[in-house]
Amino acid sequence: MPYGATAAATVAFAGALCFATFLAGGGLRLAPMTTFEIVVTILAGLIVAGAVVLAPERMRAYGAWPVGLLLALTAFTGLSVVWSVAPDSSWQDAGRMLAYSACLATAVALARVAPGAWRALLGGIVLGAAVVCGYALLTKTLPNDLAANETYARLQAPYGYWNATGLTAAMGMVACLWLGSRRTGHALLSALAYPAAGLALVTLMLAYSRGALIVAALGIALWLCLVPLRLRAARLLIVVVLGAGPVIAWAFSEHALSSDNVVLSARTSAGHQLGALLLAMLALLTLAGIAIGFFGGRRAPSPQARRRVGTVLIALLVLVLLVAAGGLAASRRGLTGTISHDVSSLTDPNAPVPPNTPGRLTAIASVRARYWKEALEVWRAHPALGVGASGYETARLRYRKETLDVKHAHGFIVQTLADLGIVGLALSLALLAAWMAAAGRATHPFNRRWILRRSPFSLSWVAQPGAYTNERIGMLTMLCVVVVFGLHSLADWTWYVPGNALVALLCAGWLAGRGPLPEGDIGAPAGVEGTPALPRSPSASEVSPGAPLRLPRSWTQLGSVRIAVAGAAIAGALLAAWTQWQPQRSVDASEQALALLAGRPAAAAAAAQTAVNRDPLSTQALFTLSAVEHARGQSTLARETLEQAVRLQPSDPQTWLALGQYELANDPSAAVNELRAAVYLDPESIATQNAYVVALRGVEAREAQNRLRPAAASSRRRAPGKPPARRIKTSSKPKSSSRSASARRL
Repeated sequence: MPYGATAAATVAFAGALCFATFLAGGGLRLAPMTTFEIVVTILAGLIVAGAVVLAPERMRAYGAWPVGLLLALTAFTGLSVVWSVAPDSSWQDAGRMLAYSACLATAVALARVAPGAWRALLGGIVLGAAVVCGYALLTKTLPNDLAANETYARLQAPYGYWNATGLTAAMGMVACLWLGSRRTGHALLSALAYPAAGLALVTLMLAYSRGALIVAALGIALWLCLVPLRLRAARLLIVVVLGAGPVIAWAFSEHALSSDNVVLSARTSAGHQLGALLLAMLALLTLAGIAIGFFGGRRAPSPQARRRVGTVLIALLVLVLLVAAGGLAASRRGLTGTISHDVSSLTDPNAPVPPNTPGRLTAIASVRARYWKEALEVWRAHPALGVGASGYETARLRYRKETLDVKHAHGFIVQTLADLGIVGLALSLALLAAWMAAAGRATHPFNRRWILRRSPFSLSWVAQPGAYTNERIGMLTMLCVVVVFGLHSLADWTWYVPGNALVALLCAGWLAGRGPLPEGDIGAPAGVEGTPALPRSPSASEVSPGAPLRLPRSWTQLGSVRIAVAGAAIAGALLAAWTQWQPQRSVDASEQALALLAGRPAAAAAAAQTAVNRDPLSTQALFTLSAVEHARGQSTLARETLEQAVRLQPSDPQTWLALGQYELANDPSAAVNELRAAVYLDPESIATQNAYVVALRGVEAREAQNRLRPAAASSRRRAPGKPPARRIKTSSKPKSSSRSASARRL
């Protein structure tokens, strides 16, 4: 690709990653997530349709299996609304999965029609990570402008979740290894990897994310094992650590930057000092990168020098490991005792939560064991199909032992087991296997390329080592980025964070769709990078992925099949975007109904009913409709609407709580039964327990009134404290006779 096109594509990829990050954030808010999903889905439909039109004829559909299996997992996610404990959340999760499938399909399509854009994708990851990390550090250096209400010391902007910020830094560091150690390309661009990696390292450490730090180390180690540019990468890492290390050490020692609940004035003063140190670090790392790029990389070191430097680096690594092992052995518990204690702390669901200080980087205990235990309990109760996509949040309430509200299980496997059961996990593993097989064609991570050798009498497969071309090194870098994200998702919920997931999906889709690499570099700028692509004769079933794109001269040259597939891609994207929009449209109608309730009750009722029609799975829409009906004096309809919410989600304690609270004023006995169900489904909820106690007291008060009712009736016939008056019998005789009788007695 020409430099101009590569630069534009790099900015486009970085813009897409920043769009997902700054718009959707942590993926917990419906409105920005809906916008992200709709934009990505429609854009993906257009790109896929264009790729179908522009792709060379008879090109093999590499990547079709991973895309198909991800769509199957998406369809299963949507189907889970049938048995889900929270069908509205399951439907919203299906919308997210549709957007993710669109991202994967887009990367596959781009890899097929524009394979030379791989540099732009990796460059976009570096640029996007630098922007995200830079903004995160700005919230620390300028808290009075960007984070005045921040109470935590850990970096969590722009996601609102520190582990997601740390993961972005980890994936960015792996991409910086490619940019800073590549053998070709402009030295000035390669030098920018040094300040970008410095930003990523400082962000990684100030996020205090142990998981991100571990996967970053594993990703870097994997890259060093797979890519034969170890000395260049080691040089970059050493320079970056020397430049960023003093800044990190100073930030850790500053109380205003490393403690929670610090007053704004102290944070602002310390933040300005941190900003000055960061500017100095960036300047030094940029100068070091330029000096190394222009003077240190002109002549390759001799084999003897490579061996010496490699020996020194390995010796240093072994020395660090020995020092660490010696420190553990000299501790109070000893080496084996310390390891045993750390494993016990890691798996103990009742372990104390580490503080939000730099000390948590060396702590072992975590609350994840608690979430995993609850997820496994949910799965054991629903082993085959789970409780429905995103149903863990509701189902765990029955098993939790504290009042902390948690939306995700902090682990992809346990979350999938709880939500989608064995079937969902099997689909996920099938997707992983299909992707690994597809990605292996472009990467050959074990450096074995199987070639079919034909002889006059037999056919045999021969394993040959592949050439480490510039493109293959780029593909291996993408593989390491995907591995970093995958490992982190095993112990966190970053699969639900669009800014993190989009990076992994684009790299995974590119690897799956690229197919076997040619001997040379596809799309290298003429005379600047790499070896020119060697001619390759296409077989009867395949055209080289590097074949130039040829625009059709007319619609007839496209053929009916291509036109139908392109049209289906666009129509499917529009239909998916429409379904993704419905939950947010329902929320908008509910808010409109509440706003109209004071002055226009009839219009409010119409808007509330519209909210229910737009999302029939939403209990919140039913709650709004019930509130409007109650305000209009339609008590019977309001109660029936709440009963409909209970029938829709009988495993959700909120539906029983809403119905029970409504019944409190009219029928405490019925409220007790409904609130008893809510307490059973969420025994740790303080609000539910309080409502249940109020209902019990209401029943007791009514029973007391019923017992006092006969006594009150008798008290109206006699005065308290006086003997009862003698009852006088009336006679049927005439008054004259009575009077004569009385007279006789006298």
